[in-house]
Amino acid sequence: MRTDTGSAVTDIEIIEDFSSTARCDEGFLRLKRLRCRNRRADGSTSEVYRVDVVDRPRLDAVAVVVFRRGASGLEVLTRMNLRPAAYFRRDKPMVLPDGASYLRVEEIVAGLLEPEDRGEAGLRHRAAEEVREEAGYVVRPEDVRLLGAGFFVAPGILSEKVFPAAVDVTGLVPEPPSGDGSPLEEGGDVRWRPFGELLALCRAGQVPDAKTELCLLRLLAEQA
Repeated sequence: MRTDTGSAVTDIEIIEDFSSTARCDEGFLRLKRLRCRNRRADGSTSEVYRVDVVDRPRLDAVAVVVFRRGASGLEVLTRMNLRPAAYFRRDKPMVLPDGASYLRVEEIVAGLLEPEDRGEAGLRHRAAEEVREEAGYVVRPEDVRLLGAGFFVAPGILSEKVFPAAVDVTGLVPEPPSGDGSPLEEGGDVRWRPFGELLALCRAGQVPDAKTELCLLRLLAEQA
Protein backbone atom coordinates (compact mmCIF):
# COMPACT_ATOMS: atom_id res chain seq x y z
CA MET A 1 0.00 0.00 0.00
CA ARG A 2 1.51 3.31 -1.11
CA THR A 3 0.38 6.77 -0.13
CA ASP A 4 -0.52 9.36 -2.78
CA THR A 5 1.72 12.35 -2.02
CA GLY A 6 -1.28 14.64 -2.50
CA SER A 7 -3.17 12.97 0.34
CA ALA A 8 -0.24 12.13 2.61
CA VAL A 9 -0.70 12.95 6.29
CA THR A 10 1.46 15.94 7.26
CA ASP A 11 0.20 16.70 10.77
CA ILE A 12 -2.16 15.53 13.52
CA GLU A 13 -4.38 18.30 14.82
CA ILE A 14 -5.69 18.15 18.38
CA ILE A 15 -9.35 19.15 18.23
CA GLU A 16 -9.97 18.86 21.99
CA ASP A 17 -8.06 17.81 25.09
CA PHE A 18 -10.76 16.41 27.38
CA SER A 19 -8.37 14.77 29.86
CA SER A 20 -9.79 16.70 32.80
CA THR A 21 -13.33 15.41 32.22
CA ALA A 22 -12.63 11.87 30.98
CA ARG A 23 -12.92 8.84 33.24
CA CYS A 24 -9.90 6.62 33.80
CA ASP A 25 -11.86 3.46 32.89
CA GLU A 26 -13.05 4.47 29.42
CA GLY A 27 -11.36 4.82 26.07
CA PHE A 28 -8.81 2.70 24.25
CA LEU A 29 -6.48 2.68 27.25
CA ARG A 30 -7.69 2.15 30.80
CA LEU A 31 -5.84 3.82 33.64
CA LYS A 32 -6.10 2.35 37.13
CA ARG A 33 -4.94 4.63 39.96
CA LEU A 34 -4.19 2.44 42.96
CA ARG A 35 -2.93 2.81 46.51
CA CYS A 36 -0.72 -0.13 47.39
CA ARG A 37 1.66 -1.38 50.04
CA ASN A 38 4.25 -4.13 50.06
CA ARG A 39 3.74 -7.18 52.26
CA ARG A 40 6.95 -8.73 53.54
CA ALA A 41 7.91 -12.25 54.57
CA ASP A 42 8.15 -11.24 58.25
CA GLY A 43 4.56 -9.93 58.24
CA SER A 44 5.46 -6.24 58.13
CA THR A 45 4.32 -3.87 55.42
CA SER A 46 5.68 -0.82 53.66
CA GLU A 47 4.16 2.61 53.69
CA VAL A 48 1.24 3.14 51.32
CA TYR A 49 2.20 4.40 47.87
CA ARG A 50 0.46 5.16 44.60
CA VAL A 51 0.62 3.00 41.49
CA ASP A 52 -0.74 3.82 38.03
CA VAL A 53 -1.41 0.85 35.73
CA VAL A 54 -2.35 1.20 32.06
CA ASP A 55 -4.08 -1.61 30.22
CA ARG A 56 -6.94 -2.18 27.80
CA PRO A 57 -9.73 -4.71 27.28
CA ARG A 58 -7.58 -6.61 24.78
CA LEU A 59 -4.54 -7.13 26.95
CA ASP A 60 -1.72 -8.48 24.76
CA ALA A 61 -0.38 -8.24 21.20
CA VAL A 62 1.54 -10.25 18.61
CA ALA A 63 4.39 -8.84 16.50
CA VAL A 64 5.45 -10.56 13.28
CA VAL A 65 8.70 -10.41 11.34
CA VAL A 66 7.51 -10.89 7.75
CA PHE A 67 10.60 -11.88 5.76
CA ARG A 68 11.67 -13.23 2.40
CA ARG A 69 14.86 -14.70 1.00
CA GLY A 70 16.42 -13.20 -2.11
CA ALA A 71 19.69 -12.94 -3.96
CA SER A 72 20.88 -10.28 -1.52
CA GLY A 73 19.90 -12.30 1.55
CA LEU A 74 17.12 -11.86 4.09
CA GLU A 75 14.72 -8.94 3.70
CA VAL A 76 12.12 -7.76 6.23
CA LEU A 77 8.80 -6.02 5.55
CA THR A 78 8.03 -2.88 7.55
CA ARG A 79 5.13 -0.43 7.76
CA MET A 80 5.05 3.29 8.38
CA ASN A 81 2.42 3.86 11.10
CA LEU A 82 0.94 7.08 12.45
CA ARG A 83 1.92 7.28 16.14
CA PRO A 84 0.30 10.30 17.85
CA ALA A 85 1.87 9.68 21.27
CA ALA A 86 5.37 9.68 19.78
CA TYR A 87 4.53 12.68 17.61
CA PHE A 88 3.31 14.79 20.53
CA ARG A 89 6.75 14.50 22.20
CA ARG A 90 7.64 17.55 20.12
CA ASP A 91 5.99 19.82 22.71
CA LYS A 92 7.80 18.34 25.71
CA PRO A 93 11.28 19.07 27.11
CA MET A 94 13.72 16.31 26.18
CA VAL A 95 17.01 15.29 27.74
CA LEU A 96 18.43 14.50 24.28
CA PRO A 97 16.54 16.45 21.61
CA ASP A 98 16.93 14.68 18.26
CA GLY A 99 14.94 16.89 15.90
CA ALA A 100 12.88 13.94 14.68
CA SER A 101 9.17 14.28 13.93
CA TYR A 102 7.87 10.78 14.78
CA LEU A 103 4.62 11.55 12.95
CA ARG A 104 5.07 8.09 11.48
CA VAL A 105 7.16 5.30 12.97
CA GLU A 106 8.58 2.42 10.97
CA GLU A 107 7.67 -0.94 12.52
CA ILE A 108 7.12 -4.60 11.76
CA VAL A 109 3.58 -5.98 11.46
CA ALA A 110 1.72 -6.19 14.80
CA GLY A 111 -1.77 -6.35 16.22
CA LEU A 112 -3.84 -6.92 19.33
CA LEU A 113 -4.87 -10.41 20.37
CA GLU A 114 -8.63 -10.97 20.40
CA PRO A 115 -10.51 -12.72 23.25
CA GLU A 116 -10.92 -15.84 21.10
CA ASP A 117 -7.16 -16.14 20.51
CA ARG A 118 -6.09 -18.84 22.95
CA GLY A 119 -2.76 -20.61 23.37
CA GLU A 120 -0.09 -20.95 20.71
CA ALA A 121 -2.70 -21.77 18.07
CA GLY A 122 -4.38 -18.46 18.85
CA LEU A 123 -1.10 -16.57 18.53
CA ARG A 124 -0.43 -18.14 15.13
CA HIS A 125 -3.96 -17.42 13.96
CA ARG A 126 -3.81 -13.76 14.97
CA ALA A 127 -0.33 -13.38 13.45
CA ALA A 128 -1.59 -14.72 10.11
CA GLU A 129 -4.57 -12.35 10.22
CA GLU A 130 -2.36 -9.34 10.91
CA VAL A 131 0.02 -10.29 8.09
CA ARG A 132 -2.92 -10.43 5.68
CA GLU A 133 -4.44 -7.17 6.94
CA GLU A 134 -1.27 -5.08 7.22
CA ALA A 135 1.05 -6.61 4.62
CA GLY A 136 -1.30 -8.26 2.11
CA TYR A 137 0.24 -11.74 2.32
CA VAL A 138 -2.05 -14.73 2.85
CA VAL A 139 -0.21 -17.21 5.07
CA ARG A 140 -1.36 -20.24 7.03
CA PRO A 141 -1.27 -20.10 10.83
CA GLU A 142 0.84 -23.25 10.85
CA ASP A 143 3.52 -21.43 8.81
CA VAL A 144 3.98 -18.84 11.56
CA ARG A 145 6.98 -19.45 13.82
CA LEU A 146 6.83 -18.30 17.42
CA LEU A 147 10.08 -16.67 18.57
CA GLY A 148 10.06 -17.52 22.25
CA ALA A 149 8.14 -16.06 25.16
CA GLY A 150 6.28 -12.78 25.24
CA PHE A 151 7.94 -9.67 26.67
CA PHE A 152 6.91 -6.45 28.42
CA VAL A 153 7.71 -3.14 26.77
CA ALA A 154 7.26 -0.91 29.85
CA PRO A 155 6.36 -3.17 32.81
CA GLY A 156 6.40 -0.32 35.30
CA ILE A 157 3.35 1.18 33.57
CA LEU A 158 1.91 -1.12 30.91
CA SER A 159 0.42 -4.55 31.59
CA GLU A 160 0.70 -5.53 27.90
CA LYS A 161 2.92 -8.37 26.71
CA VAL A 162 4.06 -8.63 23.10
CA PHE A 163 4.47 -12.11 21.65
CA PRO A 164 7.13 -12.30 18.89
CA ALA A 165 6.63 -14.36 15.74
CA ALA A 166 7.96 -14.64 12.19
CA VAL A 167 6.76 -15.93 8.83
CA ASP A 168 8.58 -16.58 5.54
CA VAL A 169 6.69 -15.20 2.50
CA THR A 170 9.36 -15.99 -0.10
CA GLY A 171 7.68 -16.57 -3.45
CA LEU A 172 4.24 -15.39 -2.34
CA VAL A 173 2.44 -12.65 -4.25
CA PRO A 174 0.78 -10.05 -2.00
CA GLU A 175 -2.66 -8.54 -2.33
CA PRO A 176 -3.29 -4.88 -1.47
CA PRO A 177 -3.37 -4.71 2.37
CA SER A 178 -6.95 -4.28 3.56
CA GLY A 179 -6.17 -2.37 6.76
CA ASP A 180 -8.85 -1.74 9.35
CA GLY A 181 -10.28 1.52 8.00
CA SER A 182 -9.00 3.59 10.92
CA PRO A 183 -7.61 7.12 10.34
CA LEU A 184 -4.50 5.87 12.13
CA GLU A 185 -3.87 3.54 9.16
CA GLU A 186 -3.59 6.42 6.69
CA GLY A 187 -0.22 6.44 5.01
CA GLY A 188 0.59 2.90 6.16
CA ASP A 189 3.19 2.35 3.44
CA VAL A 190 4.95 -0.99 3.33
CA ARG A 191 8.53 -1.53 2.22
CA TRP A 192 11.25 -4.17 2.23
CA ARG A 193 14.58 -3.62 3.96
CA PRO A 194 17.65 -5.86 4.07
CA PHE A 195 17.80 -7.51 7.49
CA GLY A 196 21.17 -6.03 8.44
CA GLU A 197 20.18 -2.55 7.29
CA LEU A 198 16.98 -2.61 9.35
CA LEU A 199 18.80 -3.78 12.46
CA ALA A 200 21.38 -1.01 12.01
CA LEU A 201 18.60 1.57 11.64
CA CYS A 202 17.09 0.34 14.91
CA ARG A 203 20.39 0.77 16.71
CA ALA A 204 20.89 4.22 15.19
CA GLY A 205 17.48 5.36 16.41
CA GLN A 206 16.06 5.80 12.90
CA VAL A 207 13.64 2.91 13.49
CA PRO A 208 12.98 3.60 17.18
CA ASP A 209 10.52 0.78 17.81
CA ALA A 210 11.61 -1.64 20.54
CA LYS A 211 9.52 -4.61 19.43
CA THR A 212 10.99 -4.39 15.93
CA GLU A 213 14.58 -4.58 17.18
CA LEU A 214 13.88 -7.28 19.74
CA CYS A 215 11.98 -9.47 17.26
CA LEU A 216 14.77 -9.10 14.70
CA LEU A 217 17.27 -10.26 17.31
CA ARG A 218 15.07 -13.22 18.23
CA LEU A 219 14.92 -14.25 14.56
CA LEU A 220 18.68 -13.71 14.15
CA ALA A 221 19.33 -16.00 17.12
CA GLU A 222 17.28 -18.75 15.46
CA GLN A 223 19.20 -18.33 12.21
CA ALA A 224 22.58 -18.73 13.93
